[in-house]
Amino acid sequence: MPRAVASRRRQERAERIAAERRSEVTAGTARGTVGERPPSPFGGLPVSELAILVGIVGLVVGLITDGAPAAIVGGIVCGLGVTEVTWREHFSGFRSHAILLAAIPAVIVEVAYAMIFGVPSERLLLLLPIVVVFVPCLVLLRHVFRTARHARVARPPAP
Repeated sequence: MPRAVASRRRQERAERIAAERRSEVTAGTARGTVGERPPSPFGGLPVSELAILVGIVGLVVGLITDGAPAAIVGGIVCGLGVTEVTWREHFSGFRSHAILLAAIPAVIVEVAYAMIFGVPSERLLLLLPIVVVFVPCLVLLRHVFRTARHARVARPPAP
């Protein structure tokens, strides 16, 4: 027979059990996040976030005023800020950024290839250096993330 009055303790326990089940389900997958965001290596100072902001401002100013150096420097500064945040989150097992991190060396190699050898007349040849660098980096980064995620789930950080 159902009870007329809902118990607050019973409701809190049911919510806690449901939250534990959700965390158990997501802990075994690479999707989502586990735990708190990893701390910045710069302490409480949001250096990476400020670099992203300054980079975006420089990029926009460079594009509006037709200033190529400002746009290039803004893009590089923004890219460095994004790389630091994604690197930290990926290697701590917080969130996977394997595709983005694998694309960075692939793009660098592609730019170097185009600068050294020039842009080939057959555009399909531009994919060759990208694939040669991107695929091994992606496989390695996925393995590193799985290892870090396992360590994060098995041994969560102390509060």
